[in-house]
Amino acid sequence: MDPYAAKSSTEATPQEKLDIFNSIIQPVKTSMLTSRNADGFLHSRAMSPVAVDHLTYYYIANIKSGKTKEFQNDSHVNISYYDPSSTSWASLAGRASVTQDQSVIDKVWNPSLKAWFGDLKDGKHTGDKDDPRIMVIVVKPESLQFWHNTSSKIGFAYEVVKGAVTGETAAPGELITIEHDEIKLISGLKK
Repeated sequence: MDPYAAKSSTEATPQEKLDIFNSIIQPVKTSMLTSRNADGFLHSRAMSPVAVDHLTYYYIANIKSGKTKEFQNDSHVNISYYDPSSTSWASLAGRASVTQDQSVIDKVWNPSLKAWFGDLKDGKHTGDKDDPRIMVIVVKPESLQFWHNTSSKIGFAYEVVKGAVTGETAAPGELITIEHDEIKLISGLKK
């Protein structure tokens, strides 16, 4: 076993783990959404989810973008967050689907999103929520892994120096995983 992972693990409940995960991502706002193209190459782009509901992440995007083909080719995606102020990070592995269902768009739409589409002045492509270019990327997680810094900057530095000097593994935080069965349990509790 990885000595770092062993030393930095936690015995938290699934809900406690999720609360820590949310405490990492909420201040960050912007995630990196990574997908795989038909050639197998990974592509990442900065995107902010417009809504999160019962561990389902919703992003608004343009149906004409290359993302659509990537999700159709391989639905596996990764969403990652990094908080430079705490050095905590979070990674969500899941599956993405795309929908143009107007009820879903209506549920997650906010008028500021119009800025990302623009009005083509043809009466149809207005950048509003009924624009045919609007799609919703829906990501459902299969596992979450994250590192939660539990030390101050001085404590972090101390752990690293102590590890370098003594040969002990530094553990200035907790490396936490929420597996698929725990996600299903949490999702069931939220309904």
